[in-house]
Amino acid sequence: MSERTLRERVPTSVRAVVGHSTRTFGRLTSSSRVLPGLLICGGQRCGTTSLYRALAQHPAVLKPICHKGVHYFDTAYERGLAWYRAHFPTRAAVRRIADQTGLAPVAFESSPYYLYHPLAARRFTRDLPGVKVIVLVRDPVERAWSHHAHEVARGFEDITDFAAAVDAEEERLRGEEERLFSEPGHYSFGHQHHAYTARGRYTDYLESLAAAVGRDRLLVLDSGEFFAEPEEIFERALRFLGLPWTGEFTFARHNARGRPSPMSPALRAHLTEHYEPYDARLADWLGGTPSWRR
Repeated sequence: MSERTLRERVPTSVRAVVGHSTRTFGRLTSSSRVLPGLLICGGQRCGTTSLYRALAQHPAVLKPICHKGVHYFDTAYERGLAWYRAHFPTRAAVRRIADQTGLAPVAFESSPYYLYHPLAARRFTRDLPGVKVIVLVRDPVERAWSHHAHEVARGFEDITDFAAAVDAEEERLRGEEERLFSEPGHYSFGHQHHAYTARGRYTDYLESLAAAVGRDRLLVLDSGEFFAEPEEIFERALRFLGLPWTGEFTFARHNARGRPSPMSPALRAHLTEHYEPYDARLADWLGGTPSWRR
């Protein structure tokens, strides 16, 4: 039985109590814990969970204690760095793994909203100097459609028709990014959950991210290539981290979700045309034409 299956058989109330107890212990021992050297920052619905689970199999890549996404730099920054540090392994554990493997372990987490929140990059640049960042991108039309289905299924979206949600997006998000930027304590449910088409304009976010962390510390991967040739793309990620390929790794697609209804050909054509200039700019980041444009 897989770890995920075992976890899902545990009642939600029990998981919540265990998670709270673990985080409480983490806070009490925060000063003895490490901060991450890698963030998977997005994009949302682009295969981040699949890459996270692949990387977590590496003996020198250390995942958070409780869950993959801590969301500190976007929606929980007011909790403070000690709270964030509490989510990661102790220095003693890191030293033990270094002794066992002969490698320099890297702690990491994956919070896809980091790519999109206007303050996240400046925050983790300040708090995690030298941090490396991985971003995955996929066909932005499929990404937007998947994003909408995901929010509907979670109960976070009342507009269940994708075309209607796309039409409503501009009005729903008007002024929200500016307010998030100018009011650090502000939270926008709509910006986090309803930016379906905006989030596929990847280069807008990548350019801001690179300006904050440095282009040399940012790796952009095509999720279409990752799912088609996982070993090759995974090895690129390991080289980026300065780690060797050790042992056997299992690659699988996680969090895939069906669509409640087909997308109209007219809407697909409209979105495909909308993203054309963004996809053309993306080629510079990927070293070639995105997989969905070939």
